[in-house]
Amino acid sequence: MESYNVPEIAGNVFWVGAKDWNRRLFDALIPLPEGTSYNAYLVKGEEKTALIDTVNPGFEKEFETKINTVSGLEKLDYLIMNHAEPDHSSAIRYILEKAPNAVLVTTERGVKMARIYHDIPEERIRTVAEGDSLDLGGKTLRFMEAPWLHWPETMFTYLPEDKILFPCDFFGAHTAQGTFDEEIEDLIPLAKRYFGEIMMPFRKMGAKALDKLKDLEIEMIAPSHGPIYKNPKRIMDAYAKWTAGETENKALVVYVSMWGSTGELVRTMVETLLKEGIEVRLYDLAVSDIGNVAQELVDSRAVVLGTPTVLAGMHPLALHGASLIKALKPPAKYGVLLGSYGWGGGAVKQAGEILAPLNLEVVGTVQVKGRAGAEDLKKVEEIGRELAQKMKG
Repeated sequence: MESYNVPEIAGNVFWVGAKDWNRRLFDALIPLPEGTSYNAYLVKGEEKTALIDTVNPGFEKEFETKINTVSGLEKLDYLIMNHAEPDHSSAIRYILEKAPNAVLVTTERGVKMARIYHDIPEERIRTVAEGDSLDLGGKTLRFMEAPWLHWPETMFTYLPEDKILFPCDFFGAHTAQGTFDEEIEDLIPLAKRYFGEIMMPFRKMGAKALDKLKDLEIEMIAPSHGPIYKNPKRIMDAYAKWTAGETENKALVVYVSMWGSTGELVRTMVETLLKEGIEVRLYDLAVSDIGNVAQELVDSRAVVLGTPTVLAGMHPLALHGASLIKALKPPAKYGVLLGSYGWGGGAVKQAGEILAPLNLEVVGTVQVKGRAGAEDLKKVEEIGRELAQKMKG
């Protein structure tokens, strides 16, 4: 293909990334129902040219062609590595080989990762720290360290003349649709899903980053996944809530049921919560997209987990779900554990052990042998009412 779409998002600032329309899994874990994009940006000053981030493996030729559409790659002066993860950095060596005078610009931690992943020689790396800048001639790139968003070496790049923030993964969304935020009606739910999957475990660092940005004039946010925000307030307001761990009067209920017993306990809990005015999100882990679960974890006040016992422990799908919940560190305050077994229990105990580091207040547990009886269901209703009162309180 000889011609590509290379939008100019501001004067002499171009999107030169790639859209991966058909990718359906990220990190061998995260479902991508709408594909994703690998955003990279070329900034042309009067004297120097800089490239911000690169693309995922497999898109190098397309990437090169897009860059050459607006500026000869061999003339590149700087390659900014905001983040070392391969979907943004894998083309670094490819680019540097074709741009003999270009220098890689990254943080001190980024230098180490550039050597590990790409074997970049020391003389072709420029280390920057908080507040450092590059003068391109009429355009300036200013750097801000943003560790653990979501790797230790991450930094943000800011272009003050155009008031554009390039925050790499922060403020991102997994979708191949659209160039700008105004083109996607349901963008905030997509961004919320992405936050739950990627940024939620790093909420405190995210809050620090937002605090650092509060006095910065930002008219556009250009992340490395998903559309560019012409209305930065839209996503920054959402991130302010999410990084603060603000929850809604909502319970996330995730479960697995083999022969219906655990499912009966779960349905009783769901109906009780609904009667008490609690918003409920219900996911059967045997058929659900785990990305939806991550999205709901962002602001759920309670988590209800249901699992049958399989070989003295949790059902493998429930185990997977519980492990992800633990890893994502959601802001939920309360929990309930429900389960069933045939000849021997163990699932509910294991679930409690896995979720213990989250410091949830476990309002109650119910584990039944075989089918649930009337007394078992009554106990579930009592726990549901108690949970609802705590959530409202």
